Amino acid sequence: MRELRNGFTTGSCAAAAAKAACLMLLTGNKRDSISIVTPKGLIFDTEILDSSVSESSAKCAVRKDGGDDPDVTTGALVYAEVAYAEPACAEPSEQSGPHIVIFGGEGVGRVTRPGLDQPPGEYAINSVPRRMIRDELLEVCGLCDYRGSLAVTISVPGGAEIAKKTFNPRLGIEGGISIIGTSGVVEPMSEQAIIDTIKVELRQKRAEGNSTAFISPGNYGLDHMRDSYGIDLDQSVKCSNFIGDTIDMVVSMGFDNMLLTGHAGKLVKIAGGIMNTHSRMADCRMEIIAAAAAREGADTAFLNSILDCLTTDEAFSLLDERGMLHAVCERIMERIAANLEKRAARAAGTDITDAGLSGADCCRRGSSKALRIECIMYTKEHGQLAATKGAAQLLAEVK
Repeated sequence: MRELRNGFTTGSCAAAAAKAACLMLLTGNKRDSISIVTPKGLIFDTEILDSSVSESSAKCAVRKDGGDDPDVTTGALVYAEVAYAEPACAEPSEQSGPHIVIFGGEGVGRVTRPGLDQPPGEYAINSVPRRMIRDELLEVCGLCDYRGSLAVTISVPGGAEIAKKTFNPRLGIEGGISIIGTSGVVEPMSEQAIIDTIKVELRQKRAEGNSTAFISPGNYGLDHMRDSYGIDLDQSVKCSNFIGDTIDMVVSMGFDNMLLTGHAGKLVKIAGGIMNTHSRMADCRMEIIAAAAAREGADTAFLNSILDCLTTDEAFSLLDERGMLHAVCERIMERIAANLEKRAARAAGTDITDAGLSGADCCRRGSSKALRIECIMYTKEHGQLAATKGAAQLLAEVK
């Protein structure tokens, strides 16, 4: 099997284009290629496209390459224009020497909500790419013995359309894509990238003053929240399979409450203590459902029929025919609630199994604030199947 190929972030592309444009401006010579070292230590060699030079500015582009990661920005041209600037218009760099100011142009979004890497009103060019751009320009200025001021404008033609396929609209970044990247490198199918996105959304909700984190593994859960409870989709955060990691982040950010809403196909796994619900990690859904059915008095033949099911919907249909569906799901929800509380207690610094207390009490001992976790489980076919005892009360309080 072919090894997956790394790509490079929009931040790396912007820094490389800025370096090339700066070299062209200060030397008057066009460049066909450029090389930079990413924060991760990998060298990014790239072709320089669509370059132009005048007496006062130089502009060029680098084509975004996401490697084997399914990145919607792959193929986009990231432009950098470097121009001479008046000292009063430029901001001093952290190092002595030239003054450099960075702007966003066409296709680069602006931040409109708090909690992101850049403050509201600023261009969505994150701090690491900004540092990369400055470092590359300072290196070129040193080589060319230039001590004046420079203005850099990063643009991505078509970025506004690309941004519609990203998280930017949910995050309140308007008008284009973000120039991002902490390592400078895009790792194919990176789970860490998903976790980082969850963290950004949660941090933003907290910065906006929200004390309750509305969490769902995916769109089904968000749709259920909207259709059944009138909870605005923009208030919710999708956690994908990373339920445990999300709880850890919710605790660390100081939320008071968390409401987890999702399809039973994923949430059933939590009853077995599985906090990463991806199928490659573990799958004991039928065993959990059968165990709960056994506690409700199901006979051996019926339990075997549940174990033979391929999907939770199939198993729930069998339970529905027997009139056992909601009783079994309530038993499953009891275990889900216990494991959610246990994870929150550990995140707060107290192990529920050691303390012998409820999850809320453990949270109180381990931190200054207990996290209250409620959960609602449903399927599209059967509707709401079960909820923790305080879920309805929490929803009423929020409304």
